Amino acid sequence: MIDEVREPVLSQEYLVRFGRQSETVRCFGTEDAIPQRGDQVIVQTDRGERLATIMQKLPQPIFEESEANPQAILIRTASAEDMQREQELRQKADQEFGIWQERIDEWQVAVELVDLEWTHDGVRLLLYVLNDRGPECTKLALMTAAKGLGVVEVVPLSSNGIAAEKKSGGGCGSGGCGH
Repeated sequence: MIDEVREPVLSQEYLVRFGRQSETVRCFGTEDAIPQRGDQVIVQTDRGERLATIMQKLPQPIFEESEANPQAILIRTASAEDMQREQELRQKADQEFGIWQERIDEWQVAVELVDLEWTHDGVRLLLYVLNDRGPECTKLALMTAAKGLGVVEVVPLSSNGIAAEKKSGGGCGSGGCGH
């Protein structure tokens, strides 16, 4: 999905912050758009379009283009319509919070719902739950899919923010041994 947006030369690099559970990532943009610190922008992430805030423009070059692995692509500066849409999606999420708590209780999933958020494009719902990545998060994801509730992603949180993926077992070089 990011590759589709990436066709223009992405020569500017920024740090941006987005999401209710505040993620800060590297973001690439073209020279056409030159946002300043604090500007609101729409970025494409692996989870879909998100409203983000520019934290800072990074000095050039940090990486060669072949080494670059952007976590977000700057699509455009946020418009008044984008800001209105974000407010509407926030209200929708607030209204759905109790419904999702009831579902989690009914399905007997051992996670605590902390927050939920719609991506800016309205395609994906992110459920932020207090839990490590593991069987209960998988159970919740499977239940939402089985019930046909749309594109829902379970995002586990720890005391340090979004829970990191656990390393898998395997031989040397697989990351399973921690090396």
